[in-house]
Amino acid sequence: MSFFPNVKRIQYEGSKSKNPLAFKYYNPDELVAGKRMEDHLRFSVAFWHTFTFSGTDPFGAATMQRPWNDLSGLELAKTRVEAAFEFFEKLGVLYFAFHDRDIAPEGDTLRETNKNLDIIVAQMKDYMKMSETKLLWNTANMFTHPRFLHGAATSCNAGVFAYAAAQVKKGLEVAKELGAENYVFWGGREGYETLLNTNMKLEQDNLARFFHMALDYAKEIGFTGQFLIEPKPKEPTKHQYDFDAATTIAFLQTYGLKDHFKLNIEANHATLAGHTFQHELRVSRMHGMLGSVDANQGDLLLGWDTDEFPTDLYETTLAMYEILQNGGLGNGGLNFDARPRRSSFDTDDLFYSHIAGMDSFAKGLKVAGKLLADGVFETFINNRYRSYESGIGLDIVSGRANFHMLEEYALNNEIKNESGRLEMLRSVLNQYISQE
Repeated sequence: MSFFPNVKRIQYEGSKSKNPLAFKYYNPDELVAGKRMEDHLRFSVAFWHTFTFSGTDPFGAATMQRPWNDLSGLELAKTRVEAAFEFFEKLGVLYFAFHDRDIAPEGDTLRETNKNLDIIVAQMKDYMKMSETKLLWNTANMFTHPRFLHGAATSCNAGVFAYAAAQVKKGLEVAKELGAENYVFWGGREGYETLLNTNMKLEQDNLARFFHMALDYAKEIGFTGQFLIEPKPKEPTKHQYDFDAATTIAFLQTYGLKDHFKLNIEANHATLAGHTFQHELRVSRMHGMLGSVDANQGDLLLGWDTDEFPTDLYETTLAMYEILQNGGLGNGGLNFDARPRRSSFDTDDLFYSHIAGMDSFAKGLKVAGKLLADGVFETFINNRYRSYESGIGLDIVSGRANFHMLEEYALNNEIKNESGRLEMLRSVLNQYISQE
């Protein structure tokens, strides 16, 4: 049975193509900055949005028309796996990602839940033997079930902490079984609604204890994938402990975890934190912490995580600008944590949306590669800060300066600022995007 009978393997046809089921910019074998495009981008399909999202939103019921809508339980889970690997093959992606509860139904007990998971993991493993597609990362859903209403590793209930540990223990075993290249921690409810009933110090201490236990168990079972933390500022809680990249890095440094984790940066989470996507990537990169990306975008006119497919070429260009300067994403990739709009409800829309996202990042990669090769922004930035290369500026950065020396300089020298040329630089960016 074909779940996507209208679609053949998606091919690259170039920017002049009118075929909506073809890539316009994503050419896997094209060389950009010395590497194949496919190796730069490492695209991944998010199981939850692509195969389990029903089209609901805070105000509306399900809309998505799927061949498996009439199924339930393990039969539904098995059918989704079959559909997933057909989708991966036809789209030509090499990676996918999932939460544990995306792929297998929760049972009445943890033992039954784990048994369900084992059945689906075995099925996935069989499919992966016949497929080029690999597991980019997996993670634990510790936010949907009512037991997590007060959080998971930060819950006020020690029993919930224990359950969360057991769930992540199983998740790490699954990661090793399927050869996951990363394991992600996303604290969906690791935060608070009010400080009136919250012991923040204990909750953060416990979260750190949880991460150390996870590291210990990964070492025990021989799982060598990269551990990632995905920052998010709010929603569903008012204030989450992994608010943004800077907050998360500070947490990891405080608790002796920085050398063991990197960050999985999501574009929509960046904007919810009041930052640009590029800002969060830059902060992570400059601290050596950029590990992977959840590729999407938000709607700035809406106040929640809309998880739209990335189509903003300015965002994708500046994202790839950071990723190229990072030397790539290592074990990480560009995971489409994105879903079609609920009005785009048929199965072909799954392909249209992924093609749009893949082409947008491919275009962004090509533009970023040219910007870096031409030294456009770096040359300007280096010139802008040239006062630190000699004289009093060199004294400052070399550590020779003190307040006495700086006061003497200020008393005897006139300040002459230069324009930042912001509008000119934006015009140059426009020029590179339009020419590519």
